Formats: sequence, structure tokens, C-alpha cells
Amino acid sequence: MSVSEKRLAEPALIGLDWGTTSLRAYLFDATGEVLATRASGAGIMNLPRPGGFDAAFDAACGDWLDEAPDLPAIAAGMVGSAQGWREAPYVDTPAAADALVAGLVRVTTARGTVLNIVPGVIERGELPNVMRGEETQIVGALAGDPALGANGRAVLVGLPGTHAKWAIVHGERIEAFHTFMTGELFAALRNHTILGRTMAEPAQPDTEAFLRGVTVAKNADRAGLLATIFSTRTLGLTAQLQAEQQPDYLSGLLIGHELSGVQALLAERGETLASEALRLIGEPSLCERYRLALAEFGCASATIVEAAAERGLWRIAMQARLVAAATTQTT
Repeated sequence: MSVSEKRLAEPALIGLDWGTTSLRAYLFDATGEVLATRASGAGIMNLPRPGGFDAAFDAACGDWLDEAPDLPAIAAGMVGSAQGWREAPYVDTPAAADALVAGLVRVTTARGTVLNIVPGVIERGELPNVMRGEETQIVGALAGDPALGANGRAVLVGLPGTHAKWAIVHGERIEAFHTFMTGELFAALRNHTILGRTMAEPAQPDTEAFLRGVTVAKNADRAGLLATIFSTRTLGLTAQLQAEQQPDYLSGLLIGHELSGVQALLAERGETLASEALRLIGEPSLCERYRLALAEFGCASATIVEAAAERGLWRIAMQARLVAAATTQTT
């Protein structure tokens, strides 16, 4: 477990970003400043035995609670799923922070700490969509950027990852969103199909090969993903792509098709990616890769949001009155 700590102030809140494969813990002071962060692989599918959730919770922040037993705690992510510690039912769109506060579910840990679990968000319809954890990151992006959505215009927020999300945020409400299984599909194609047979691990990312894939996807028009992914192999067989270039090409191809899909969805609203001053939330190097791809679609103003999860946890905790209002917030 990695530890980064600043012992500068009294702690006021514990926040947990608890996903499928990882757990990140934050210790906040009364102004929202992060005093300490810890990360581990104890996601809900990798829980320690024995002890499960309680053992993972104690490993992440037990010593913080030893020093301050009455600290309130809040968690977001898959910890609130049906496979989590306790299920926090989805909140319907349109959803803002107040709806998330109203949907908080509480579980008492073995040491007696009450853990407040943030609900996910669902968009119902013919093809429903769900998110867990991303809603808290979006709330955090709003908290860190008061201008976001303040002019009355809806804002597009992208959250790249295993299951990438693209959300329409209007004011402080998540109005609609779509899920693209880009990251998981990349892993499946690379590790479990013939495409991976001719690939080699590159020493460093190949931006040229990546953008080549983005361009192929962008220009595929009606051909679609299934008609283009095999080119990862055929370009290699015809010596137009080296083995080390093929992973980045496939990544660009999949992200390019994802962005083509987002472009088509925006067209239904009379908008384009080029017209969006959008925000990206996620792992920095992956967000940077998306920013390169977005530029190929004419979007040159994508901003990467930092510390979205911790800001979101703090803001929801404030609205839920888990911590007292302070005059400043420096997260």
C-alpha cells in the first residue's frame, strides 16, 4: 500500500473511492484539504481473506480512526453495488448532488464506524445506462470548476476507462449519459483473439500508430467497428504496421470509433465535438490519449480535470452535513 501524508491539520473526514479492482482512501481536514492518500488493490473483487470488506477498510484507514475514532466516512463506487458492502440503489436521471445525498446508504463497520455509501445513477429507457463512482467524479468536477455549466448550456464530460462514460451535464445535474466498453474490448481483443498473435509490447507509446487508428475509425463512415478491427492484423501481415505498433493502432481504432459514436449522439442535439469545451476525468495518460484523439475530431479545447473523486466525496459529505461548513476549500 502506498502512502502520501501531510500532517498539517486535524482530520475531519475519511473518503473512499472503492471500485472493482482498487481502493483509494483520502483523509481530509475541515477545509477539504487532503492530508493523506492511500491506494491498494483491495477492490470489491480482490478483498482480503479473512475479513473481507472490514479488513480492507481497516487496512486503508484503521490507524486514522485509531487516532480519531469519531471521524465520519463516505465511500463511492462499486462498494455500493449489489456485489458491494451494501447496495445503494440507483438514483434516476436527472441527478444532482442533492439526490445523491438523499440516496446515501449506511453500513456500520466492525469497529463501529458508520460508512456512508453514495448511490450510483441510472438513466432508464429502452437501453438503460448505469454508473457507479463516475457520478461522484462529476460532482467533483463541478465543485472544482464553478463555471462548468453555469452559463445555462449543457456541458459534455468524458470519463475514459474500462467502461468509458460520456455524460451530458446541465447546471449541476447529470441529465443523460452513454457507456462505451472501449477499455474492456481492447483488453479482450488483444489477449483473447487472433489480433494479439502478431502484437508485441512497445517500449513506449507510438503516437503515430495511435492517430492512424483514430483516423481510420473517423473515416470509416458506415463501415463501423466490426469492418475495421481486422485491419490491425492485415496491416501487420502486409508489413504496413510493425508488431510494436499494432497495440497503439488498435487503441486508436477503438477510441476513434467511440468518439465517432459520441459525435453521432451529439448530432442528434445539433452539436459536434468541435463545438464542445468538454472535460475529461480519469487516469492522466489515458485522458491525454483521448485529448489527442479529440483533436482529430476538431475538438482542441478538452480540459483534464484533476482530483475529481476527492472533490466529489468532499462536496457530497458537506451537503450531507457529515462535516461542518468551512470558509475555504482547497482540494
